[in-house]
Amino acid sequence: MSVDVVLEQEQFMRDESLRLKVRITNRSGQTLHLGKEKDWLSFQVERRDGVAVSQLGDVPVTGEFSLESSQVASRLVDLMPYYDLSHAGRYRVTAHVKIKDWDKEIASAPKEFDIVRGAKIWEQEFGVPVASGPPEVRKYALYQANNLKQLILYLRLTDPPDRTVFRVLSLGRLVSFSRPEAQVDMASRLHVLFQTGARSFSYFVINPEGSVLNEQTYDYGETRPVLRLGENGKIFVAGGLRRVKPAELIEAPAPGLTNEIKTPKP
Repeated sequence: MSVDVVLEQEQFMRDESLRLKVRITNRSGQTLHLGKEKDWLSFQVERRDGVAVSQLGDVPVTGEFSLESSQVASRLVDLMPYYDLSHAGRYRVTAHVKIKDWDKEIASAPKEFDIVRGAKIWEQEFGVPVASGPPEVRKYALYQANNLKQLILYLRLTDPPDRTVFRVLSLGRLVSFSRPEAQVDMASRLHVLFQTGARSFSYFVINPEGSVLNEQTYDYGETRPVLRLGENGKIFVAGGLRRVKPAELIEAPAPGLTNEIKTPKP
């Protein structure tokens, strides 16, 4: 029986989803019954100096299941809402699994991660229409933070005082000399264009809830891609060469072939 913690990444912006996977491998030769008790899976989060981090609530992990011998089960959780990770620094997390049938607890090896604040490079408030009365005011903000000697661009969606955080999203790698472009359109959607390599650019469209509506990649062509505002009020990317995703390619049928299906006659 072994327990492992797997992190999707090693660096997180404050309030970004801290998603981790707890992987449980059963090599005991018998079936284990897990998930019934509220505390069958728990976590210990502490700073690098060993000081425990305050827990803000119970991580939801219930859900009974059986794990047969030689099987592997995974449970995906988000720790950010349930621990006080508001301070930048190095942390480590350990997962503990209680085996009620054995009256025993098994711990994983500690897994380290960083919480960063980043540097704000742009922000803009915008309105979100409501059923009645004045619109709700929210704020888009772009931050850049170092991650393993690379710059990462983050979006932070909050209320204007930064007391309520709706979404923190990593947009991707940012070259050091890049100046990201950001514009908010008539529907309060954020358009972001930034350089990710010597000749490559990423373009995102994000709605007021923080969901990505569109993501595209551009290359430097005869001109550099830039954001433009059209006469119809729509924001678009001008210049550059857009890379077409494989899913957007429709393969034409070969000559003499059709998509029609026929049943052979006897």
